[in-house]
Amino acid sequence: MSGNIEPLFSASGRVLLGLYFFLAGGLNKVFNFQSHSDYMAGHDINLIPFLLTATMLIQLITGATLIMGYQTKVSAFLLASLTLVISLGVHDFWTMPAEELQTAHETQNFIKNMGIMAGLLVCAGLGGGQWSLDNLISHERQQN
Repeated sequence: MSGNIEPLFSASGRVLLGLYFFLAGGLNKVFNFQSHSDYMAGHDINLIPFLLTATMLIQLITGATLIMGYQTKVSAFLLASLTLVISLGVHDFWTMPAEELQTAHETQNFIKNMGIMAGLLVCAGLGGGQWSLDNLISHERQQN
């Protein structure tokens, strides 16, 4: 593939993942805190206000840094880890009766999250790419 399009793909994937966590994750929790609390309570999660606030902050901060391509490897790894913990804690389809609609819903969310986690692990391994603040900072350091 042409070297000119690879930075576009890398940046697009990184930005879309960052937007997903910043908007659908963090901001959604800010504006729908109670419904997220109720959902967690339905899964017998303890320390809901603390865990939900921590999750919201992690998603907002690391989502923003992923969008900018700043500290990409660390941000992506943190989000991948958080995604795994959330998936195991609240999308526990294996504990539900097979024939229920909620089981299908949680199975779909779990598998979706594994796909998102895969993309985050790629970002954690490869970094922010050519069109990132990480790359800009690296070039600045090399010139000094």
